[in-house]
Amino acid sequence: MHSKKLLTTPALTTEKSLKTLVENRSVYSLDNCELNIFETYKEAQLVPLKFNDLVVTSMLRGKKVMHLFDDPEFEYLPGETVIVPSNVEMRIDFPEASTHNPTQCLALAIDHDKINSTLNFLNERYPKDGKNIWKLDHENYFFYNNTELATSINKLIKECMSTSVTKDALVDLSLQELLVRIVQSQTIQGLNSSKTLQAGGDSESAMHVIAEYIKNNITQNLSLKDLSEKACMSTTSFYRYFKRELGMTPLEFILNEKIKQAKQLLKHPGIQVNEVCFQSGFEDCNYFIRLFKKHEGITPKQYQQLYIN
Repeated sequence: MHSKKLLTTPALTTEKSLKTLVENRSVYSLDNCELNIFETYKEAQLVPLKFNDLVVTSMLRGKKVMHLFDDPEFEYLPGETVIVPSNVEMRIDFPEASTHNPTQCLALAIDHDKINSTLNFLNERYPKDGKNIWKLDHENYFFYNNTELATSINKLIKECMSTSVTKDALVDLSLQELLVRIVQSQTIQGLNSSKTLQAGGDSESAMHVIAEYIKNNITQNLSLKDLSEKACMSTTSFYRYFKRELGMTPLEFILNEKIKQAKQLLKHPGIQVNEVCFQSGFEDCNYFIRLFKKHEGITPKQYQQLYIN
């Protein structure tokens, strides 16, 4: 999917420096985290991997198949991130890896105390409404990289691999940013999930109500005033709340939902681009085409042709 944000890929290990062809590991150790870069150059199945700390993994090149928890196996591709709790074993297949098509994946192990201190700081400094708190959702462990998350991970890769004498301090600041982006990404992913929140809190429930309202009225001219009234907040409070929860503005979320609607419609070969434009809530076809290309990297017509046999 073109909307996934790819990460900057570090250079591959030279052939002479490889210690193994399966999960060759380069390690960068810091005070509160450890960056691991894994590369695989031949096919392999059910390769075990486990860390003592929570680990944030992101694919850089190639394809893996992940076996995690008791869930069904799933393909793992560039532009995607998986979070794995401490002492949980991953089993990994490399169905296409070769010397000409290696896989490359990062695994950032983060110290438990660093995670707790960051989340405690966020809860004290930026308390959420109701019973909600800043926390990592270990059930919502797989998601696509958005721009903010990709930027944060890229910054961490750069700092971890640098030779700066201040890199530990810079990495600590970047870890805080990464944790914020992960919680926001998990919130967005949760809004797109078919699962309904059971208990939780007023804030999270309100966000689901607003998200559903936007999705159900995507062709309407939704204003910040309409949404803030729906949430029973002032426009200023609602804007601040929305951006804190999701890391994006209400307008950005609405545009993302319109693009998602357009992508679903474009999978029907007979539909015209101008029909998709209006059924997705856009009033100007030229603006729709420009925005779609900015988000997806290709025009609506080119996207539609991907699904025509």
